[in-house]
Amino acid sequence: MTAPEGLRPRVRRGAAPWGRVAGGGAAVLVLALLPLFAIDLPGILPGPTYTPGSLQLLALCFAMAAAALSYHLLLGAAGLLSFGHALSFGAGVYGLAVILGHLGLPLVPAALLALVLAIVLALAVGSISLRVGGIPFAMVTLAFAQAGSVLVRRNPGGATGGDEGLSLSAENLPDALVGVVNTRNLYWLALAALVAVYAVVLWIQSSRAGHVAEAVRENELRARVLGLAPFAPKLLVFTVGGALAALAGMVFLLLQSGAVPSSVSSDFTITLLVMVVLGGVGSRWGAVVGGVLYTLLDQRLAALAASPAIKELPPVLRIPLSEPLFILGTLFILVVVFLPGGLAGAAARLRPRRRGAARAPEPEERLERVLEDA
Repeated sequence: MTAPEGLRPRVRRGAAPWGRVAGGGAAVLVLALLPLFAIDLPGILPGPTYTPGSLQLLALCFAMAAAALSYHLLLGAAGLLSFGHALSFGAGVYGLAVILGHLGLPLVPAALLALVLAIVLALAVGSISLRVGGIPFAMVTLAFAQAGSVLVRRNPGGATGGDEGLSLSAENLPDALVGVVNTRNLYWLALAALVAVYAVVLWIQSSRAGHVAEAVRENELRARVLGLAPFAPKLLVFTVGGALAALAGMVFLLLQSGAVPSSVSSDFTITLLVMVVLGGVGSRWGAVVGGVLYTLLDQRLAALAASPAIKELPPVLRIPLSEPLFILGTLFILVVVFLPGGLAGAAARLRPRRRGAARAPEPEERLERVLEDA
């Protein structure tokens, strides 16, 4: 399926790869050392960076950024506008929770088993939904996600906990991941998961299958005429995206110490879509920034709404500012209207164009390059 015109990814400009690798490595190193310092960011973090509350919030940002990256792989790389991506995320959340609670496996074998089940689920859903395109594709993925949400809430055999959710069984977890005192380890785990997801997304987009998926995204009919078979590359992207979403869901489970039905709802997929659009469709780092920014706003605006400064405002200002969803919705509208390329697009426009910078290839040129690689 080709994404609507307003959600089509921006064309990536040529850039020095080693500079990006060095910059990314430096950013990861700084984030890895952050828990060792007492840095105050008033209004952004609830306390110094070494405190459990701040580390918990940052780790949640990393988990959501990883989930946004997995959705970027579908929308940004292959142009697949799925409304059921929460099913894969929820499969990781509930899959790991059920396996730990009922099978009694240690964390690593349980996570591997949950990941395998999530891959099988994504492969099955993709094999069916990718046989249609356009709006029918979005509706089929939405139907699968709704079925998963209903199944979770029905609590079959008492496995999912129904509307109350499912608590995480800590008996088979390593001691290093249990307790508030070990929040720093969960922070590093979430950061490692984000780096791993980013590396897989980069690898998939750089592979031949990723190039074919991007060519099909630009013009599927022309790709078919030129002899490209779009189904297999799109199924690969869909399956890998589902597996990465499940991995992010497992980290989310460990951070939240439980599974909640909202992680399988269609609203969560819309949240991921907002993150990707906010950061910039087609940009990997944009998806990361969008996921982190949205999560920070979602978590911190609630505290701002209850602050004395907001309560003392006149009703015309106090009422809307006391609703975090109103502020998030307004921000999203402003980004879509005034920054159609998201934060990544705005940064690209502000960055001075280098002399002799590589020209972005046209869709036909991308198709020709794919044929040359075949």
